[in-house]
Amino acid sequence: MTSPADTDPLRARRHVDPGLPDYPSVVHALVAAAQRAPERAALICGSRSISYAQYLRGCAGLARELIARGAAASRVLVLMGNGIDSAVAMLGVLAARAQMAPLNPGLTLRELLPLATDIGAAVLVCDAASAEKARAVASEAKIGHVLALGAGGLDPARWFDDARVSLPSPLPAAEDWATLPFTGGTTGAPKGAAHRHRNIAWFFRQMTTLWPVGFDDNVFLNVAPMFHVWGFKFATWIPVYTRSTLVIVPQYRPDDVLEAIQRHRVTVFAGGPPAIYIGMMASERFAGTDLSSLRYCLAGGAACPEQLIRAWEERSGCPLIEGCGMSEGAPIAGNPLEGRRKPLSVGLTPPDTEVEIVDLETGERVLAPGERGEVRVRGPQFIEQYRNRPEETAHAIRAGWLYTGDIGYLDEEGYLFLVDRKKELINVGGHKVFPREVDEVLHAHPAVREAAAVGVPDSFRGEAVKAFVALKPGTTLSAEALGEYCRANLVKYKVPTQIEFVAALPRTGANKIDKLKLRGLRSTP
Repeated sequence: MTSPADTDPLRARRHVDPGLPDYPSVVHALVAAAQRAPERAALICGSRSISYAQYLRGCAGLARELIARGAAASRVLVLMGNGIDSAVAMLGVLAARAQMAPLNPGLTLRELLPLATDIGAAVLVCDAASAEKARAVASEAKIGHVLALGAGGLDPARWFDDARVSLPSPLPAAEDWATLPFTGGTTGAPKGAAHRHRNIAWFFRQMTTLWPVGFDDNVFLNVAPMFHVWGFKFATWIPVYTRSTLVIVPQYRPDDVLEAIQRHRVTVFAGGPPAIYIGMMASERFAGTDLSSLRYCLAGGAACPEQLIRAWEERSGCPLIEGCGMSEGAPIAGNPLEGRRKPLSVGLTPPDTEVEIVDLETGERVLAPGERGEVRVRGPQFIEQYRNRPEETAHAIRAGWLYTGDIGYLDEEGYLFLVDRKKELINVGGHKVFPREVDEVLHAHPAVREAAAVGVPDSFRGEAVKAFVALKPGTTLSAEALGEYCRANLVKYKVPTQIEFVAALPRTGANKIDKLKLRGLRSTP
């Protein structure tokens, strides 16, 4: 007889699906895909396409080039935009048993140098567009080799059809260092989050238990920057793990994304922050695009306003599934593909993971359902350390718990709600204001396209709320009218005392709203 506990969906997700492949590394997953489906299209970008057999040979050839330059057991900095060569480069680094450290090629030399110096790479891999900047970075950061791929450099296509090319031996071990993505730097200085291959292997099985997209029959589309943890870890490598086809859009332009979804019959849109979906729905082409192939659209990286989720699902006919993670590890939570999804919740605790809410003062007292505090997490997908940052490591990782810096609460059914970032709390005369509460009200106004609230100094109350607002095309709205609207929907101390209209909100390279820049703490390069 089956007990109620056996059919409880929370219980069902307690552990990863034991039937899923358990590879020591993503390189092993690529080998398996090339063996089982060698001629299947692995990567499509514009007019280019390569099969899984070609993908594997490209990675193998590059791995050998990197080993010849001393990359094995070291770190390789990757400075590339989205494309087939970038996908090959990232897995080629791992196949060389090196740690892959991706950086945003759009950063200035001033921004890149401290990060590159921290990495201490043996080789810097770049594309033609970043070659000049890469050489300057390598010279200043004392990186011994620059390997430019593509036009004017080393073309990975030379290996695609060369049957003599094979992977170096041995392949990466589960305990080897794998990746070194840098935290977003939206609330402080970026830090290198050091992942082992086993952390990523757990990520694959947890994500495909939580979001069981299936194997062999999906077409993914990635528009997220591949230097970002979501862009490479989920949007680029989950397709490898599931033996799927990946369509890469080199740069986010709403019309290009819509055209690619229709042309390639995309089933899983990896999406990302809310700005991606806001831009697509604002396109004149949106209503005329055939989106019927979509099974799942995914959101993360920043909070999705409730109104956006409802509008997307009504207009596209496809669910928008929100989850959350961080550069230090993912998933932290995720809404189920099937079953109940709650507005404003990032979902349920993933398999083999613990999530607790603790008090903001000590970080030790576990709070009851509904109480707001800091989110701490524990699981095999999370890092053990930041590179070269022992003090930050000791502060963020305590007794096996990773303190996320997010403020949230769990409801009685175990759904996680994120309220804000701990560093973004606004203290108005002793009252705690969560910016997301203000953002939700602003987003609900019919003339507002996007908005963000931040804290600014106030001589009387310590801090006050300031709102930055971008309007929908063809609409008008005064600060007085929007202020009156806020006063009707928020308690007095939460109402913005300053409203500034802007053409668009500033963003980080990962398409998150850059609140440091809004608060005047980061200058425009």
